Amino acid sequence: MVKVTTADGLSGWGEGGQYGPPEPVSACIRHVLAPRLIGRDIGHPGAVWEDLYAFSRDFGQNGTYIEAMSAVDIALWDIFGKMLGQPIATLIGGFHRETVKAYATGCYYGEDYDNQTLLLQRLASEAETYADAGFDILKMKIGLLPIKKDAERIAVVRKAVGDDLGLLVDANHAYSSSGAIRIGRALEQHGVQWFEEPVVPEDRDGYRRVRDALDIPIAGGECEFTRFGFLDLFRGECLDIAQPDLCVCGGLSEWSRIQSLAMSFGVLTIPHVWGSGIAMAAALQAIATIPPTPFTINPVPLQNEPVVEFDRKPNPLRDDLLEHNFVLENGSVRVPTAPGLGVTISEAVLAQYAKPEAN
Repeated sequence: MVKVTTADGLSGWGEGGQYGPPEPVSACIRHVLAPRLIGRDIGHPGAVWEDLYAFSRDFGQNGTYIEAMSAVDIALWDIFGKMLGQPIATLIGGFHRETVKAYATGCYYGEDYDNQTLLLQRLASEAETYADAGFDILKMKIGLLPIKKDAERIAVVRKAVGDDLGLLVDANHAYSSSGAIRIGRALEQHGVQWFEEPVVPEDRDGYRRVRDALDIPIAGGECEFTRFGFLDLFRGECLDIAQPDLCVCGGLSEWSRIQSLAMSFGVLTIPHVWGSGIAMAAALQAIATIPPTPFTINPVPLQNEPVVEFDRKPNPLRDDLLEHNFVLENGSVRVPTAPGLGVTISEAVLAQYAKPEAN
């Protein structure tokens, strides 16, 4: 997480680097990007992004530098919204929706996932809690067990939640293309509505083979960077659903360009969300601006209407960091309408988890 403060005392918050250690991103911001930001006009977040990318293009097209730029960009948009007294969604395209249908992310494996009988019992009970909590959509994990056993897990969850609750699966790139196609047959039998990250992110041909072989929509892109990486995915016909993570792909400025590309290729964009309440707020601001894809007067979630990930595992930086946390209302989450990201950070909570900066 990064805090940017202006000479006038306005501050904005951003987040970057979801998957690796925080030290590289922190060092990049402090020692490389920050000196280029000091003294800049705060009112041009998109122009700042292009300047930083042009500066770092020769050595930072992917990875740490883009994650660092993501954090800075989100913070600059937060400040810009506060300057103008408007939520970010208003500034980057306008509201298509004020609430977003949420899906619960849960049904992980646990430490004793080799005990199949106990695993299936716990899995059914957990899945039922999400339905009882008001979620209409649930995403579960697959990929750590043999395909036959994971197929049993999918069947148990489907039976527990019934046929009316939307079911998604996330493999976290656990399979080869042939393995993904095999497990994909089981997903189709149980009405799964997307198959996320079936193969490793570098395997464009594998993505295409899986997509060609299955009827289930293929989702991916949380580990992809910038419009250039997503253009490669779209040209390769790899995805039905693009999942740029705003804290990874380049922030709100670059997300807007990725979203425009996705619409040009007829691909629905549903941002990946994993991190703190800052990441959740940024994703909701972005999702609010996505038109139904393709357009319809009665958009349907997952069909042509975006949804938002609402992970249900404990995370104090998501659940406790914001002074007013996000809540589920009729299966949806409300988009903040206060200026900028629309949320207030509890710096007292943040201080509990802060790591001293190395000299």
